[in-house]
Amino acid sequence: MGSMAYEIPVTQARAELAELINRVVYGGERVVVTRHGKPLVALVSAADLERLEEMGPQAEEPVISSVSRVGTLSSAPGERQRFGIAAEHRGPETR
Repeated sequence: MGSMAYEIPVTQARAELAELINRVVYGGERVVVTRHGKPLVALVSAADLERLEEMGPQAEEPVISSVSRVGTLSSAPGERQRFGIAAEHRGPETR
């Protein structure tokens, strides 16, 4: 449970959700989504969640500690090659 969590604003997370899921699942990373600079939710692997649930209340302190050490998450374009992602969502085109 000692790995670093990365912080990303909810607006950016919404646009990069597929990439964030890949980082969590395949890169073993943890992502903290923030709103107005405050932690809102955390993305963790299903295996991490299962371990947390098995640990019960004694797991709370390491989780709080991990969230308090959040760092900045690089944008998705720098990670496409790392995870073998060939497509991206660009939203509706303006005319």
